Order: sequence, then C-alpha cells, then structure tokens
Amino acid sequence: MPAATISGVTEIRKRAAENFEARGFPTTRDEEWRFTNVGAIVKAHLPSATPNVPGDSLRAAMERHPDLVEEHLGRYASYEANPFVALNTANFEDGTFLHFPANTVVEEPVWIDLTAVPERTTHPRNLIIVGPGSQVRLIERYTGRGRYFTNAVTEIVVGENATVEHVKLEQESPEAFHVATIQVHQARNSNFKSHNISLGGLLVRNDVNGVLSTGCEGTLNGLYLVNGKQHVDNHTALDHAEPYAASHELYKGILDGSASAVFNGKIFVRKDAQKTDAKQTNKNLVLSENAVINTKPELQILADDVRCTHGATVGQLDQEALFYLRARGIDQTDARDLLIYAFARDIIERIGIASIRTYLEKALFQVLTHSRALAEIAS
Repeated sequence: MPAATISGVTEIRKRAAENFEARGFPTTRDEEWRFTNVGAIVKAHLPSATPNVPGDSLRAAMERHPDLVEEHLGRYASYEANPFVALNTANFEDGTFLHFPANTVVEEPVWIDLTAVPERTTHPRNLIIVGPGSQVRLIERYTGRGRYFTNAVTEIVVGENATVEHVKLEQESPEAFHVATIQVHQARNSNFKSHNISLGGLLVRNDVNGVLSTGCEGTLNGLYLVNGKQHVDNHTALDHAEPYAASHELYKGILDGSASAVFNGKIFVRKDAQKTDAKQTNKNLVLSENAVINTKPELQILADDVRCTHGATVGQLDQEALFYLRARGIDQTDARDLLIYAFARDIIERIGIASIRTYLEKALFQVLTHSRALAEIAS
C-alpha cells in the first residue's frame, strides 16, 4: 500500500484495501454493474504507475495542509458503496489538490490535465475545496495513447454561497479502460454545474454523485458519443438531503456501429427535503441497428411537497427533418451529420466556458469529418 503521511487518511486507506480485498471487482450480478462487464480490465493485468499530476499535488498537500486534507479526503466518495473507489482509495499515489479560500473569484478556468501511461494502471485522486462565496470553473481532462486503465476519484466540496462549474472531458484512447467517480458535497445556497463529456475509451464508467443542502442548485449535463465496440456507462445520483433545493439533469447519447451505452440516474428526496424541485431527462440517438442503449431514470421520494419529473427517450434520426434538408439541396450525408451535430450541440451550448464550447465543437467536427456542411460551419 502506498505510504500516507496522515494517520486518519492511513486508516481510511487500510479499511478501503480490506473492503476491496473482501469484495473484489464488481460483476454483472451486481445491480449497479448489470450492463457493464469489467472482466476485460481484470484480465489486462496492467501494473500500477504514478499519475503525471499538473499543478499542486495531493501528496504535497498532505505535508503542507494535513488538517485540511484529513478533514475532507475520503469523507464523500464512499469506498463501501463502490469497489473502484475502494481500489483507488487503497492505491492512489498522487492526484491534484486545489483549495480556494473564501470569496475567491477565479476568472480563468483551472485545468486538471491527466495523461495516462501506456500499459499501466493509474489511480489519480483529486481533492477540490471551494470556500464560501467563491466562484470557480474547473476542467478535468483525461487523455492517453495505447492500452491502459485509469481509475480516478474526484471529491469536490462546494462551500456556502459558492458557485462551481466543472467540466470533465474523457478523451481516452480507443483501447483504454476508464472508470471515474465524481463526488460533490454542496453546502447551503451553493450552485454546482457538471458537464460530463465522453468521447473516447473502449470501456468507460462514469459515476457522478451529489448531495444538496438547503437552497442549493445542482445541474448535471452529459454527452456520450460511442461507435465501433465502445461501451460507456453513466451512473448519476443526486441526494436532496434538505429542503428548498433544485436539480436539473440532462444526459444525451449518440450511438453507432456495435456500440453500447448505459444511463442510470437516481434522484433521492429525503423525508425532510420539502419544496424540492428536480428534473431528470435522458435522450438517446441510435444510428445503427446493432447499437444498444439501456436507460433507467429513477426517483425515490420520501417527502410529499415536491415537484419531480423524469423521463427517457430512445430514437433514430427524424425522417421528416432529413427530408426537409434534402429538399433544400443538402445531400444525405450532410443532412444526417447536421442533425447529429444539432442533437449534441444542445449539451455543448450549456457549458459556460466559451473556449471549451469551441474545443468540443471542433472535437465533434472530427467525429463527423466526412460532412462538407459541418466543415463550412467550422470554418
């Protein structure tokens, strides 16, 4: 087990290691992993490597700010609920530590850029603490070449009246395995927006979980594009723990080839969380008869004075819209790509960081490289 410099963290790591040793990797017999077989990760036998960490490292923070790290690290992402969190907690070597004191306003987005090591496993652990009244925008990007396994955990603490926008870009290689957990804890009257974008990887699992206190607003947006034999599994959970909070969730998927995807979204409303306003939607565009989507939005409501809705759609390209574009002189390929682009752009436009919107539009253009119409838009 990697060394830790804080007794409380050492104890958490020990318990996490024992938990994983007892449970092992999840299987499709586990309800939370029913549609995602991680056997390929287990069989790969990729040895561990220390992640290349940008900016302030968690290891250094454990020496400089031991009390702050011990107060938060491992307190939100549960190793008991998720075997991959247990694996990360027991084995992480380093990660990124960001602390924004009260009333800090950061104008430019802060990047956490993590590049994997080929033929290795990395367990990056990121701890982000945003003080009361602060305003921060964060970009967490994962890239690499060849075959590797990234098992990341990011814990984000949003202070009272703070505002945080977080973009996670998964652009792993076509051979990569990627498992990531983002756990957010929102203090009173805070605002948190998540944009979870999956564009790469062979097998990808994203867990985005949040706990909302009184007066909070939480937004979860997601976009996943899968082709070939890719598999992407998105699990989200929003816990309305206290009253007068609102959450908005929209995940959209585009599936082609023999790809598969999963969306499982849960909204919990506790008994005392009256006046909750929650909306959850999952929309999927299936372009191939061989592509498969399993979608399951869920509501668990214990309070009686709430407004909650959820829904999911699975469909193909709108034939009337295709006919409309064809009738105006646009060929079949361009018309198809324009409709796909419009479907995805709905998520991209919700991101409040202009540079990332432009970056993602270009990434989408690269996926749809054969379209002359999109090339004209890009130019």
